[in-house]
Amino acid sequence: MTVDVKHKIQELSTKIDEHNYNYYVLDTPIISDYEFDKMLEELIKLEKEHPEYLLPDSPTQRVGGQITKEFMSVKHKYPMLSLGNTYNEEELRDFDERIKKTGATDFEYVCELKYDGVSISLVYIDGVLSQAITRGDGEKGDDVTVNVKTIKSIPLKLRGNGFPKEFIIRGEIFMPKKEFLRINNEIRKQLVEEGYSEEEIFEKQLKNPRNATSGTLKQLNSKAVAERKLDCYLYSILGEDLPFTSHYESLVEAKKWGFKISDDMEKTSSIDGVLKFLDKWDIKRHELNVETDGVVIKVNAFEQQKSVGFTAKSPRWAIAYKFKAARVSTILESISYQVGRTGAITPVANLKPVQLAGTTVKRASLHNADIIEKLDVRIGDTVFVEKGGEIIPKIIGVDESKRHVQSHEVKYITHCPECHAELIRSEEEANHYCPNELVCPPQVKGKMEHFVSRKAMDIDSLGAETIAQLYDAGLIKNISDIYYLNKQDLLKIDRMAEKSANNLIAGIEASKKVPFERVLFAIGIRHIGETTAKKLAFYFKNIESLKNATLEQLLEVGDIGEKTAQTIVEYFSEIRSLEIIQKLKQAGLQFELSDEQLVNTSDKLKDLSIVVSGVFTKFSRDEIKKMIEQNGGKNVGSISGKTSFILAGENMGPEKLKKAEKLGVKIVSETEFIKMME
Repeated sequence: MTVDVKHKIQELSTKIDEHNYNYYVLDTPIISDYEFDKMLEELIKLEKEHPEYLLPDSPTQRVGGQITKEFMSVKHKYPMLSLGNTYNEEELRDFDERIKKTGATDFEYVCELKYDGVSISLVYIDGVLSQAITRGDGEKGDDVTVNVKTIKSIPLKLRGNGFPKEFIIRGEIFMPKKEFLRINNEIRKQLVEEGYSEEEIFEKQLKNPRNATSGTLKQLNSKAVAERKLDCYLYSILGEDLPFTSHYESLVEAKKWGFKISDDMEKTSSIDGVLKFLDKWDIKRHELNVETDGVVIKVNAFEQQKSVGFTAKSPRWAIAYKFKAARVSTILESISYQVGRTGAITPVANLKPVQLAGTTVKRASLHNADIIEKLDVRIGDTVFVEKGGEIIPKIIGVDESKRHVQSHEVKYITHCPECHAELIRSEEEANHYCPNELVCPPQVKGKMEHFVSRKAMDIDSLGAETIAQLYDAGLIKNISDIYYLNKQDLLKIDRMAEKSANNLIAGIEASKKVPFERVLFAIGIRHIGETTAKKLAFYFKNIESLKNATLEQLLEVGDIGEKTAQTIVEYFSEIRSLEIIQKLKQAGLQFELSDEQLVNTSDKLKDLSIVVSGVFTKFSRDEIKKMIEQNGGKNVGSISGKTSFILAGENMGPEKLKKAEKLGVKIVSETEFIKMME
């Protein structure tokens, strides 16, 4: 039986490795994601049941989950030197002349795209990934092997044969543009639901793929790294007695071993060939799913590289050509002002359409009044536009030499462009706000769209277009009106058939069963996201207790800051807010925890401040934090003299342990905690 299991594990591992290679290196998948996931689930299950057969190069190691306390500093066997930079044709021709002066003849150049990510050095011994080290200072780097194993385009075990017993291959780990946009869209969606302003959202989003890659590789939990689908191109092999005579040949062979090598590298016998490559990719690079900031040009033959030699900091036989930043000039035709769901005002620059980095740009965010003042941007100005991190269009300056003599400074609006209420701006806010949240049309419609969304009331048959039609027809003026619609009202709307009306009424009725914590999230109190709504619901247990809570009582809830607490107090001080909640109550929505939820709550941890640290075996961290909240406790992030105890799992941080001992804070194990809850 064990022989069969061992054979099955080996067979699954081989198949999964093959499918990973097809998908992530060749970009030609031959099975569906569902089939792949099922195969991986089976392997994970077998390895859990038979850990004696788990190998370090198993494809299950790519899933992540291993916790690293800190990254060990490792000395590079071969220093990771930097490259000299050049920015124009003249400097490139000077480089070519320097190569010729060394006596090199009949040499070739290899041109490779310079990917904008994090340099990595991978050590392979007997065809198995042994170590992954970041560039660091060139002499030493961080050992990030655990995290790098989650990157599916990096082979854990090499294919075929013919590779050296031990060698190093270097490359660039990067975050694909699509993944960068996906993560930022998720961040944006979450923050919009939690009531953050456009300026706050911009500050919290990832700024560019390179920084996002670097931050991801330094995550202490490899599972978090696996969730961000990093990729890697390899571009250089080092070692003793390598079986190649040239750089280009070495990469062709490396591709056969399973490494992801760019198909876009080219050989050329002249500097003119290099310039043609640069001209082509200066435009074409914008079509790629990876950021590029230039081209690396290398002498191809290894013997010629040796004769050309090195300086103290960089090889003389290679140079990096840097592309100019994607930047254009165009005319600022007007500035419009958008009102978000939370009332935040976002100024938008409307531009004369212009091509930038492969796309037509018509608009760019101006963020807030301070940015407009700092740039001194004026209507009719010729402005310079760049894509921040090649992603976000932004105005970076003004060509004042082309400014019209009769131009005027932009006067930021003082009243809402939609409802004409006077705008407000607090000292700690970058944005202006429209305070008229219960009447201002974009805010009301936005709140309704949020209210019916999947994580809130989940009325999927009531979309943004239908909400706008109902609002414009005067049939709904706020979220509570949704529950007083009838079929006759709905049939007045364009393209609303009887079947659709029946489905919508049924969806509205079904939403009355949505639990209290989601109703609290749905009503759209500023800064109250999905997680915060759950904490508040389980802490106060019903809307009446929350409504009557003082600022001090709100601050006792885990992770509720003064800004959020103040927003809650202000919300419940508004008569119109209370009227809406009363109407929703009368309609039958859930404004208290259910009996089933109350059974799982207690006061066992009442008034206790608890720090959760480490990795747990019986429950996830989220489950443990939820248990603390349900039993009256407060989750806190840092240790202080007021901490009641630390709930410690495996691999508790050494600094936290040291601080706990210094302050005399009690440490409770997972087993002890479970007994406390019984």
